[in-house]
Amino acid sequence: MTVHSSAAALEAHADAFQRRFGASPSAVWFSPGRVNTMGAHLDYNGGPVMPCAIDRGTFVALRLRSDGVVRMASSSFETVLEWPLAALPTRREQRWSDYPLGVLQALLARAEAPPGFDILYGGDLAIGAGLSSSASVCVGTARAVAEAWGLTLSAEAVVETALLAERGFVGVRCGIMDPYAIAMARSGSLLWLDCRDRSWESVPLDLDAVSIAVADTQVRRELAQSAFNERVQQCASAFEVLRTLQPEATCLRDITRATYLRGKSMLEAPLALRAQHVVDEVERTFAARAALQRGDVSGFGAAMTAAHHSLRDLFEVSVPELDCLVDAACGVSGVHGSRLTGAGFGGCVVVLLQRGREDAVREACTQAFARRFQREPLIEIYRPSGGPVRWL
Repeated sequence: MTVHSSAAALEAHADAFQRRFGASPSAVWFSPGRVNTMGAHLDYNGGPVMPCAIDRGTFVALRLRSDGVVRMASSSFETVLEWPLAALPTRREQRWSDYPLGVLQALLARAEAPPGFDILYGGDLAIGAGLSSSASVCVGTARAVAEAWGLTLSAEAVVETALLAERGFVGVRCGIMDPYAIAMARSGSLLWLDCRDRSWESVPLDLDAVSIAVADTQVRRELAQSAFNERVQQCASAFEVLRTLQPEATCLRDITRATYLRGKSMLEAPLALRAQHVVDEVERTFAARAALQRGDVSGFGAAMTAAHHSLRDLFEVSVPELDCLVDAACGVSGVHGSRLTGAGFGGCVVVLLQRGREDAVREACTQAFARRFQREPLIEIYRPSGGPVRWL
């Protein structure tokens, strides 16, 4: 099993399930988180993205019940939530359980007389840090519950289930990248996903030569959902204007640079900035893939850093804490590139660096961040992970 989470950690989660529910789980699943290296805010615009699953994630422990009741708990909270399976909430309740409830509602449409169950969530993935904890929960829930209910779900069906939960039940206007990054992950690789036609492939990353560091600002993204939805709407509005100049375009990703330059004056200032980022980032992401395929890791890293500058200046989703970490990391010899990962507005930066330079990156980022903000970031070294796996 290619996961950082040790057998001891997963065993501890199984023990926690027994303490919480009075019996051992029949299954424990690991569902990874993800970082995105290229294709910032392109997934909902139909563009290409290059995420990878990471070896930290969500633990899902489950045991079936015979009374038609669902009991749901998290290792982060004392309360056990309980509903009859036949009367699960049909709308969000503004709490952590909304994500797995959305998955259950989607799976109920596929199941015939499914049994109830006890389920416990935990893990070692920072929540609200831009590492896609929500998609990790949704994909892990879909895998665990589908197996328990005897449902056969393809990886594509798992992705659709996760999207129904996030978009339909929770109401986040997310793109397709996060569940794809987790459900389709291959160990030791980045995922190339074209969000226009959903074609994908694995792009190997030389793990003997590079490491992936993630530095967490610990700035939680309380405003991220509303601001994210605003960016989605701004991109949609920009596309409606620009498509009048390019009628064959189906999404903002299709808008060429020539069309953007012709139509820029037709856009209000914020919309012009958002569209420019998308046009630039599409070109940048294709160039980054080509660089990685020819072994030019430094060229790939330079594209990552350029993406961050665009996210800061054109898409306006960065914050000073993120900028500080990117600047500090990029000042270290052996760092190929760095950028914020996730939606922005807080959370984490991802750093692509030479193996052996991990301590130098930790020191530089910690010192620069502490000088400016009087506290230290959390810095972890990750390896690309495979997709969700059953441990027990």
